[in-house]
Amino acid sequence: MLFMIIVKASANSEAGHLPSPELMEAMNRYNQELKDAGVRVMAKGLHPSSNAIRLSYPETGGNPEISEGPFTDPYNTIAGFILIDVSSKDEAIQWAKKMPDPQGNGEGQVELRQVFE
Repeated sequence: MLFMIIVKASANSEAGHLPSPELMEAMNRYNQELKDAGVRVMAKGLHPSSNAIRLSYPETGGNPEISEGPFTDPYNTIAGFILIDVSSKDEAIQWAKKMPDPQGNGEGQVELRQVFE
C-alpha cells in the first residue's frame, strides 16, 4: 500500500528558511530508517510557494486561470513529501508518528494520504 506523508508548510518554510542543522540531522536519520526498512519510495522537499503556479478550473471545459505564488495561507501549502510503501494503514501511521517535527518549534504538521494504485 502506498501512502504519502505530506509535510505542510509553515510561515518559516514559506519564507524560504531551511531547517536548523539539528532538524536536518534528525530528518536524515528518519529518512535513513525508512530506507533501511525498505519502505521509502521517494522523499523530496519543495520550494516555497513564491516559486509556485496554480491552475484553477472555474468552468467545466474552460481554460484554466493561472495564479502565481506566493500563496497567502502556508498551512494549505505543501513543503515536501515522503512516499512510503507499507503493508497496512496502521504501519503507515506508525512511520508517520516517528517523523520529527518537520518544521521545528512546534510548527510542524503532516498529513497521511493513501495513494490510489
